[in-house]
Amino acid sequence: QVQVVESGGGLVQPGGSLRLSCAASGNIFNINSMGWYRQTPGKQRELVARITSGGITNYADSVKDRFAISRDNAKNTVYLQMNSLKPEDTAVYYCKVRLVVSTYWGQGTQVTASS
Repeated sequence: QVQVVESGGGLVQPGGSLRLSCAASGNIFNINSMGWYRQTPGKQRELVARITSGGITNYADSVKDRFAISRDNAKNTVYLQMNSLKPEDTAVYYCKVRLVVSTYWGQGTQVTASS
């Protein structure tokens, strides 16, 4: 069994910053990648940022130069530093942990950028 727990969401004014954390625990062997996705009502879940065990990252074009993903392999934890938040970043953010043969999702954390 694998547990994935996100934290750090909340309400912030446009232009502000938030830092999301995601910790994976349980029967974890060989995490391939960890990443953040987001979803708004009526839309498909979309990739925000992803990082491999080797540190290779990729980002959605809409968040490049504003968001930064990082990872602590020893703690099986991934972070998402979000700067210069815009109203269109408002969504539920989900953490995805990809193992060799399976994938796990967290429960999601709400991020709202609004004045």
